[in-house]
Amino acid sequence: MNFLRGVMGGQPAGPQQSGAETIQKLCDRVASSTLLEDRRDAVRALKSLSKKYRLEVGTQAMGHLIHVLQTDSSDSEIIGYALDTLYNVISNDEEEEQEENSQKEAEDLGSQLTDALINEQENITLILRLLEEFDFHVRWPGVKLITALLKKRCGPVQGIILVSPMGVSRLMDLLADSREIIRNDALLLLQQLTKGNAAIQKIVAFENAFERLLDIISEEGSSDGGIVVEDCLLLLLSLLKNNSSNQNFYKEGSYVQRMKPWFEVRDDNSGWSAQKVTNLHRMLQLVRVMVSPVNSPGAISSCQKAMHHCGLLQQLCAILMATGVPADILTETINTVSEVIRGSQDNQDYFASVNAPSNPPRPAIVVLLMSMVNERQPFVLRCAVLYCFQSFLYRNHKGQEEVVSTLLPSTIEASSITAGQLLCGGLFSSDSLSNWCAAVALSHALLDNPAQKEQLLRVQLATSAGTRPSPCCSSAPTSSPRAIRSSAGPSHQNVSYLTGQISENQGEDERLVQGLCALLLGICICYNDNSLENHTKEKLKQLIEKRIGKENFVEKLSFISKQEQYSRAAHQPQPTGPTPEHMLFDHQFTKLVKELEGVVTKSVYKSSEEERKEEEVKKTLEQHDSIMTQYKELIREQDAQINELKEQVVSLSSQSEQMKRTVAQQVLQIQQHRDQHSILKLKLEKGSQQAGGQGEEAQMNGLQREELSRLREELQELRGRSARLEAELADRNAIITSLNSERAQTVNGLENNAETLKELEALRSRVASQSTQISQLQAEKQDLLKTAAQPAKEAVDPAASDLQSLLTAQTQESQRLKEEVRRLAESGAGAERQLASANSSVAVLEAERARLQEELAESRKEQDDLLMLLADQDQKITTLRSRLKALGEPIEDEDDLDSQDQGDDDDDEPDDD
Repeated sequence: MNFLRGVMGGQPAGPQQSGAETIQKLCDRVASSTLLEDRRDAVRALKSLSKKYRLEVGTQAMGHLIHVLQTDSSDSEIIGYALDTLYNVISNDEEEEQEENSQKEAEDLGSQLTDALINEQENITLILRLLEEFDFHVRWPGVKLITALLKKRCGPVQGIILVSPMGVSRLMDLLADSREIIRNDALLLLQQLTKGNAAIQKIVAFENAFERLLDIISEEGSSDGGIVVEDCLLLLLSLLKNNSSNQNFYKEGSYVQRMKPWFEVRDDNSGWSAQKVTNLHRMLQLVRVMVSPVNSPGAISSCQKAMHHCGLLQQLCAILMATGVPADILTETINTVSEVIRGSQDNQDYFASVNAPSNPPRPAIVVLLMSMVNERQPFVLRCAVLYCFQSFLYRNHKGQEEVVSTLLPSTIEASSITAGQLLCGGLFSSDSLSNWCAAVALSHALLDNPAQKEQLLRVQLATSAGTRPSPCCSSAPTSSPRAIRSSAGPSHQNVSYLTGQISENQGEDERLVQGLCALLLGICICYNDNSLENHTKEKLKQLIEKRIGKENFVEKLSFISKQEQYSRAAHQPQPTGPTPEHMLFDHQFTKLVKELEGVVTKSVYKSSEEERKEEEVKKTLEQHDSIMTQYKELIREQDAQINELKEQVVSLSSQSEQMKRTVAQQVLQIQQHRDQHSILKLKLEKGSQQAGGQGEEAQMNGLQREELSRLREELQELRGRSARLEAELADRNAIITSLNSERAQTVNGLENNAETLKELEALRSRVASQSTQISQLQAEKQDLLKTAAQPAKEAVDPAASDLQSLLTAQTQESQRLKEEVRRLAESGAGAERQLASANSSVAVLEAERARLQEELAESRKEQDDLLMLLADQDQKITTLRSRLKALGEPIEDEDDLDSQDQGDDDDDEPDDD
């Protein structure tokens, strides 16, 4: 006990001793009492002493209280007392107004008691299990205790809850509690639970946290709600910030669309309460989290599209142009609009179409630029406008062209204020911040856009009335020489001035100017084409070595990146700073400095021999690139030719298949002709008995001659098509041979270049693969030639021979038939009379047959009529029988009648005998 007091900073014995003894007795009573009422009273007494005697209760009673939570869980009252006692000894809410030393001691004590409690992970699991109890006296103290533990030891408690079965789910269920005090404290608990832990953030998000939080925000009145809305927004920020998985889930769940009603500004003149300003500020932060430049480009683009399609961007622009909006909300709205439109062409186009409600209407961009160059506007607001203008021009060549065009004389209208006029006015303003903002804004109109850089060279500016206009690029502000920004742009831009500035030993305030001068002089060395005889690369380097020294020059160059303002600007694209004096660097300029610093340093230390070698290497590489470009073009052409040849091969294949089908059809027709010939032969044999067959045979011979002539024509057409196919295939082979020779010449030319050995290996492999493809194509073409020509010849030639033999046989048969016809003709008129008699007999028989058929049809009709009459008679007999039976007359059944008729027939037989 004394050891624990010494470790935890306990107070000396005295009046505290009686309290310690009382606590000891109460602990013994909790441990030894068998009655629940006695234990409950002892725990209640420990709760009343826990705030005043945190050390004693925490060190002596913690184990007993945990045991009570384990064994007496059925009694909600004693559980509630135990949880309250543990919360009191861990938390130091009652000591917030004490002195700083006392607060530090209280914090240390709470942290040490927290360590003692979470040393056993089962204790946290036990408390989480108790949260399932719906009783208010158990759940509310449990929520406060878990929150206090997370505040004291966030990381360890998060780890325990994460591995605890259903740990996060039990805490998420608290949001559905109908008692607002528990729900509101659960929001604070989840804020602590999700702080800096991506795994827990994902679990909470997939436990339907977004839906519940947005419902609570709507129920509480959105931006007009109280602190509960702020707590929900803080929890949403904790779940989404730097968590790409949750951001994607939030977007895909269509929760972005539910944010639109938050930004509906009503003209009810109700004022802006402090809580409403805070809520709206958090809501704008939530939008910025979804489109922050630190997110992946794909995620940013999809969120920007969703915000534009659902109308959220329109709502933000409405706040931007509304009146009576507080300055901090307006500033944050401008920053939010900046990131919603940054890099999105559709959103940038929409923003360009927004007009301010003025008379006459002015574009929103112009109105914002008027605020930026107005020195009476708040500093943070002017920085926000600059960020918005930069975001509007980011990767927006169309917007850049529109801004630069307002600087050209042909597009300026005297009756209107343009962006170009405002930027030029800012360049020559007496306010140094306006100078800097206008210069940075104008530089973003030229960023990655060579065409607009050339256009800006045409712009002529006059700094005052009566002065001669000078190029815009050389009209640097000099009205504030005491400011570093203005000193960085001197009017005497020449080598002597730059070397003089670098070589002087100036104070700390001028170190940045020296660094910028060193950077500018280094750029003159790196990108010097030696066109000026007095300022070649080598002479500038000699000048640096003599007047400045290489080491001194590099040291002065490093002054830029060592500035605190440089680090702040390089961190994020949004221009920020505590005061206007800290606004020295633009984010894009820091990227340029980072890129050029190493290049300039390397160029200064290089010797002329090294530069000469580099120039040679550069030229060699340019030649190599030229050769590679030519070879790539050749490969593209050859690929196109190969694709064309492949299409031709496919066409030839289809033609070959069609020819095969044609040959098959012709073979089938030949077979049909043979069958017809056989039939004709049989008919001719019968013609010897009938004289009329002579005319029919002559007609059949005429038809066969026509069919044979048609087949001869088709045969000639097939032979001509086969010859054309052979010629086309020969042309294809010649083209492939020429392609192979060209490739061989190209490869031989490339092998002579020693600098391209590595590239040649890759190119050779590709050439080899293409040669293989060409060989395969040649093989396919040879196969096609064989399959297209040979089957045609093999199929057509036998067909022609068959046709010829058939013609010969038919000719012989015709001669024989003619002889038979003459022989039959000699037999005379007897055969003709027999034929006429036979014809007349046939006519008589045909007439008789027609008559008999008519009689048969009439007989069938009469029979059908009789059957119908019999059916009607049977129906009538049946009806009469039923009526007689109904009247009581004895009627014999049909079976009896049949048997009686049979008996009568039997009696009649002997008489007949």
